[in-house]
Amino acid sequence: MMGDISDLPPASPPAAEAPFPLTAVDKWVLSQTDDEYQCHTWDDLRILIDTNNLSVLKRKPSDLRRYMKWTAETKAEYGSITDYLIAARLPKAWGSPPFSPVSPIPFKHPSDYRVLVNDWPYGFAPGITHIVVWSRTPIATDSGVGDMTPESRKAVASFIQRYFVDRIGPSGEDKVLWFKNWVALQSVRALEHIHVLVKDVDPALLEEWTREREWHAAP
Repeated sequence: MMGDISDLPPASPPAAEAPFPLTAVDKWVLSQTDDEYQCHTWDDLRILIDTNNLSVLKRKPSDLRRYMKWTAETKAEYGSITDYLIAARLPKAWGSPPFSPVSPIPFKHPSDYRVLVNDWPYGFAPGITHIVVWSRTPIATDSGVGDMTPESRKAVASFIQRYFVDRIGPSGEDKVLWFKNWVALQSVRALEHIHVLVKDVDPALLEEWTREREWHAAP
């Protein structure tokens, strides 16, 4: 059922005025109200990730509009989203690209990654938290398709297991999903990152995972 007039979608900017290229999914989402939007459930997400069908991930209509506005304002202030992340979100100790990681293996050394809750998550069902793990160590991809190489996938999977799954405990395997967007789907291509989704996790554990550590501060 349609909500009140405040639920009606405001006029969206033409594609040419959008702060980033709008996909067919984005345009479809912008035609909806929040009441019409169907959240991604945990089972849906498991299938999308298992089949690498990541292009259909979408934000709630109101969140997508806010994200578009924030992107335009942030680019106007910082020049690019990459410059914003370097200035405001990533460890000061990293400096500016090209970074100089301690280890050539992704996520092996704790000073080479930073765990943050995603400021602009996709439209998930309640209880699902979207985390982004930023890496100053390059994560190798296949030059042909833009997906991870078997070696880098193994390194990331090992990190996910020890940092997230093992810390949750016996139910960890059922509460953690992860993916790395193919190169063509990445909104911030200059900075390496992976996405981690956790379900029904204690807020104290989330705080522990995302806490800034002493090795993240500039010397």
